[in-house]
Amino acid sequence: MFIPVAAHRLFSTALMGLPGLLIWALLLAPARAGHLPIDEIRLPDGFEIAIFADSVPNVRQLSISPAGTVFAGSRREGKVYAIVDENRDWQADEVFVIASGLSMPTGTAFRDGALYVAATNRVLRFDNIESQLDDPPQPIVVVDDLPSARQHGWRYMKFGADGRLYIPIGIPCNACDAPAPYGQILGVDPDGQNRAPYVSGIRSVQGLDWHPVTGEMWFSDNGRDRMGDNVPPDEINRVGRQGENYGAPWCHGGTIPDPDLPGASCDRFAPPVANLPAHVAPLGIAFYDGDQFPEAYQNRLFVVEHGSWNRSTPIGYRITMLDFDADGAPVYQVFAEGWLGQDGDYWGRPADIFIAPDGSLLIADDSAGAVYRISYTGTR
Repeated sequence: MFIPVAAHRLFSTALMGLPGLLIWALLLAPARAGHLPIDEIRLPDGFEIAIFADSVPNVRQLSISPAGTVFAGSRREGKVYAIVDENRDWQADEVFVIASGLSMPTGTAFRDGALYVAATNRVLRFDNIESQLDDPPQPIVVVDDLPSARQHGWRYMKFGADGRLYIPIGIPCNACDAPAPYGQILGVDPDGQNRAPYVSGIRSVQGLDWHPVTGEMWFSDNGRDRMGDNVPPDEINRVGRQGENYGAPWCHGGTIPDPDLPGASCDRFAPPVANLPAHVAPLGIAFYDGDQFPEAYQNRLFVVEHGSWNRSTPIGYRITMLDFDADGAPVYQVFAEGWLGQDGDYWGRPADIFIAPDGSLLIADDSAGAVYRISYTGTR
């Protein structure tokens, strides 16, 4: 949705009085029609951005097969896509709809020839999918009893190095003490067996990855709304051990007790490894482990910031990087921006990031219905 600047403050004020799901329905309306102005995206020297696919409505989490087929989920559209680049020129030749009519099938993961799809209350598997893109098979239900609440009920998921599938279950509210498995990241075998909580105390996790060197799980978490423009921070968390609790909904940013749920001490929760500005809405994250970018980018964490709604001045709508200095302090900087204009209007909202096999970045934009490719063409 492209909001005229003169109406932006009025629109934001009106949003704050609306129910959460209605707010998201408004914010995720399609972007303005016509040419996508990717020349407005600002990148470090030596990098360039191009459109890989521009007809993937409401595209969310990306995954890719060894053969190069890009799969993508969606939220509002209820569809799952396969994006095919037959001649490997990084321009999509065809977009197939693998499934439709699902409940917010945001998450996708690919393993052993099968596409896994996470809808609100279940995980589906499409076997041998690449040989049947034009006539997809009926999916096999892997998990069928996840919580069905729709608020924060869009599921991101990813396979870990241990071969298990990890699925965050956000709490179904702005801030409330919801019963398990709400507020947990679940681990499950590919066949749906041996499900167990991995960590707890999460609010709305839409991105996770594993550090290429340490093997530790990291995840982004969206902080609660309606505490002001600058409080509480959004979070990047690092899992030190299975079973840790990260504080939601009682504690925010490691030190801020929730005003509506008093009585809990923040000292008993695992603190974030880094706090981000409030309301930037971090979704997909990815450690860079490709070989296309300069050496300085190795193992840096890329963070997709979907952008604010509960803030008088918009923030986010960009891709940032997180690193640490010699003393272990977070170093946070912008990598790609330009989807949000200086007047507060936006034409796109990055939603996920994926390291492609050639070392470039694929970026999903659920507002513009596009997938971009960021590549390095400078001198290493």
